[in-house]
Amino acid sequence: MKYSTILALVLAVASVDAFAPTFSGRSASILRAEQETPEPVDKSMKGIDAEGSFDPTTGPNPALQRNNLGEVWNEQRARPRRNRKSAAIRGMVRECIVTPNNFIYPLFIHEDAENSEILSMPGCQRHTLDSMMSEIEESLGLGVNTFVLFPKVPDELKTNLGVEAYNPEGIVPRAIRMIKAKFPEAVVVTDVALDPYSNQGHDGIVEDGKIINDATINQLCKQVICQARAGADIVAPSDMMDGRVKAIRDALDSEGFTDVSILAYTAKYASAYYGPFRDALDSHPGFGDKKTYQQDPANGREALIEAALDEAEGADMLMVKPGMPYLDVIRRLKDYSDLPIAAYHVSGEYAMIKAACERGWLNEKDVVLETLTCFKRAGADIILTYYAKQAAKWIKEDGIY
Repeated sequence: MKYSTILALVLAVASVDAFAPTFSGRSASILRAEQETPEPVDKSMKGIDAEGSFDPTTGPNPALQRNNLGEVWNEQRARPRRNRKSAAIRGMVRECIVTPNNFIYPLFIHEDAENSEILSMPGCQRHTLDSMMSEIEESLGLGVNTFVLFPKVPDELKTNLGVEAYNPEGIVPRAIRMIKAKFPEAVVVTDVALDPYSNQGHDGIVEDGKIINDATINQLCKQVICQARAGADIVAPSDMMDGRVKAIRDALDSEGFTDVSILAYTAKYASAYYGPFRDALDSHPGFGDKKTYQQDPANGREALIEAALDEAEGADMLMVKPGMPYLDVIRRLKDYSDLPIAAYHVSGEYAMIKAACERGWLNEKDVVLETLTCFKRAGADIILTYYAKQAAKWIKEDGIY
């Protein structure tokens, strides 16, 4: 074997080792700290350095003073650390607390006889309807009360017009009826869009390579009435067609469903973070992308235009999607509107956390709970997250809820 080939192999192995997991649960610094108990500190800080070394307490303009006890002293009256000095005080002054009541748990469902793993979303599955019921029962026991359903529809039922979306015997209406029959207290949210039912993989009807706005809304109105008749509590239009909230509100009201709420995907961006979700539903666009109807990730003020329209058209709640990369947009909507604001912690965000934690680079519980708290701090009242059930378990274990 040539030297150059051997060298290449060595470098390749070294590269792999450089990125291999090194986390063993307890770092060397933690083990060291446990073994070495620090001695009491002489807060005068005298005699610890060589003679002639810089002393912050001396000179014509000293950085620090000495208190009545001869200890080094920073003359600072306001010390924010006093409100962080114990878990009890931190809990007392905590501004944002996330509870399972804030969560909407997305569930993928399909017609197959068994659950199937979603490889790009470790820990998530496409559920059979029986498995969906078990998942809901367990989640209700943990305080998660709200669920949104996403169907994987067989290819043979997909059409450009998405007529399966309003089949009363389709998988979503049947799932809703099952849930409301056994768990009437559960809040059922439905996705309103054509992409799971489209043979083109787009959220609307396609003609000449374009997504037709008003004809799509015609189908969405039929979809929401079908869902409402099955017992949906909240419909969530994710299609981003112009004017669809008004048409959906009018359709619901005209059929007597004035109590059915609308959670509008107000600021849904044409994001690269949706890939694993599209794997789950097998709903990748058949051509092009979704940039002609979803928002440009570069635009923040545009979200306020969408929010003004959705609010005026009858939306009850406004959503930002994705979540973590768009905390600024969540804040803008919170400052702009008095309606509840939802954030969608999307599949790509979930997958990134899972990947890092599987490699031992992050602590999953700590990172997830911090992430969910960030949504709340940014202004989200509602958080759609695939971690809903697991986070509820952690919150319960910590005695927060």
